[in-house]
Amino acid sequence: MGSKGALQGMLQEAWTPLEWLALVERELLLFAAVFFLIGALDEFAMDLAWFWLRLTGRARTMRIDRGSHIGRPLAGHAALVIPAWREESVIGDTIAHALVAWPQDALRIYVGCYRNDPTTARAIMAGAGDDPRVRLVVHDCDGPTTKADCLNRLYGAIEADEARYGFDYRLVLLHDAEDAVDPAALSLLDAAIGLADFVQIPVLPEPQGGSPFVGSHYCEEFAEAHGKALVVRDAFGAALPAAGVGCAFSRPILRRIAEEMDTAGPFSVESLTEDYELGLKIEAAGGRSWFLRARGEDGRLVATRACFPAMLNQAVRQKARWVHGIALQSWDRLGWSGGLFETWMRLRDRRGPLTSLVLFCAYAVFLLAPLLWLAGLVGLGRPWQPDGAVVVLLWANVASFVWRTAMRVAFTAREYGLKQGAWTVLRLPHANLIAILAGRRAVAAYLATLLGARARWDKTQHYSHPAALLARQGAG
Repeated sequence: MGSKGALQGMLQEAWTPLEWLALVERELLLFAAVFFLIGALDEFAMDLAWFWLRLTGRARTMRIDRGSHIGRPLAGHAALVIPAWREESVIGDTIAHALVAWPQDALRIYVGCYRNDPTTARAIMAGAGDDPRVRLVVHDCDGPTTKADCLNRLYGAIEADEARYGFDYRLVLLHDAEDAVDPAALSLLDAAIGLADFVQIPVLPEPQGGSPFVGSHYCEEFAEAHGKALVVRDAFGAALPAAGVGCAFSRPILRRIAEEMDTAGPFSVESLTEDYELGLKIEAAGGRSWFLRARGEDGRLVATRACFPAMLNQAVRQKARWVHGIALQSWDRLGWSGGLFETWMRLRDRRGPLTSLVLFCAYAVFLLAPLLWLAGLVGLGRPWQPDGAVVVLLWANVASFVWRTAMRVAFTAREYGLKQGAWTVLRLPHANLIAILAGRRAVAAYLATLLGARARWDKTQHYSHPAALLARQGAG
């Protein structure tokens, strides 16, 4: 009877709205703070690994003479493949720039579009001009399908040309329709492909004065990822994901992957991140991967440069596709394999949806905290106060936030200068908002595919890189 009476008393005791808000704040704060700390420890372990590689000389960036690489004859034939769907605003500039930057006769550029996209086809031919190194490949179906499907159509065109002309390509390069290639990259990749089956060079987003918070926030993300995370993965022998741009594959490894898949090409047509999957499949097939960082005597990194989406909705769509493909699809399609280090890397790759949820909870706490502070200020009291353990947890989060911000600023400043490094701090809230929205969109899209929806090329609006615009004007 005593227990029953106590229960009745609890049920009769009504909580005030303020007490409910305080409960929600406390639970969200604890959830976010714990997972922020776990994430911080993960990143700190990556930092320690990178520092160790630097101290032991295993993370040094190669130094090259740019002039000796620009236009240097290739050791064999090279095919550059560029898939395109409704890219009429940029593809002509990209092709014109690539033809100028890479004048080698042994290069062929295969650009794919769809039969229901004549404006992109015309833009491709306009960008090619009278240069015989460009081949327009029209997919025999209506678009969009997936980028991987378009890439497999281009792969088929490469195979047909090899049979027709009696030679094999030595390497195949991937780029997107908006990329500005580095003039020194082709011969550098040509030399490197003799030592590895897959070679990836860094990607550097272009800072955009007209979009300092959205289009430019990619700068710090890629500066740190391609200045630290991929360096560590490569050095410790983990599978290296392909970025889909600035990467080269030996012809034999692509043939082997295509034969093992028993499909029209080496790219997984159901995947939204076929480039990521291809990099991991090469490792699984016993191929050797290499993340190649090199600087010229001018200090500029040999890298692929591009203008990333400048509008919020476009950035969300792009990152949602990445989260959907890498964090959700690859869990189903690739599973978990390899040793402890490889498992750690795949956990890092697949943390996107959890990161979005944790960020959402953290911002909800930021909205609730002022309300509860005002309640205490007007005399309503605060239903709970952080105890000793919670205070320690919060200070640990503050310390880790300062460290993480400093690291990101440092990597950004190294590639873009102190001004862009300082902008990193101001862009953090915008980057977090994009991550939250992208995570929600990715999970919704993934659930839709589980219910039978087909994956499609959910492309974003692209803009030409300034170097590509200059090349097009010069060609004109």
